[in-house]
Amino acid sequence: MRTIIEKMDENRIEEYVIARAGEILKQGGLVAFPTETVYGLGANALDEKAAERTYAAKGRPSDNPLIVHIADADALEAIVKNVPEKAYAVIEKFWPGPLTIIMKKGAVIPDEVSAGLDTVAIRIPSHPAAHRLLQYS
Repeated sequence: MRTIIEKMDENRIEEYVIARAGEILKQGGLVAFPTETVYGLGANALDEKAAERTYAAKGRPSDNPLIVHIADADALEAIVKNVPEKAYAVIEKFWPGPLTIIMKKGAVIPDEVSAGLDTVAIRIPSHPAAHRLLQYS
């Protein structure tokens, strides 16, 4: 896959850029995107081959779990076994934002994403471009 570079201002999000990035993710490709803390290299968290490509591109050891970014808390039920009741208060106060929560992963999360662990790291970024990308993909 070839590299595509698109520039976008966080105060003026270009829908065509988000749509293109979303399609790349859906096809198993990688997308660099901003969060409120760093730029991340994203892939479809439900696609084990995309996770493997992420590790390879970053030169990251595959025993270091990836963080799964989601668009909203409604997506939790599909990717974790259960959301502890106490987590909802934390989620309501700090998401979206730079908080990662570790929960028991659901069956849809490949071992490649969680590095073989029975947990998964989840986050809802507050950066407008990241949030819009997650809504699209």
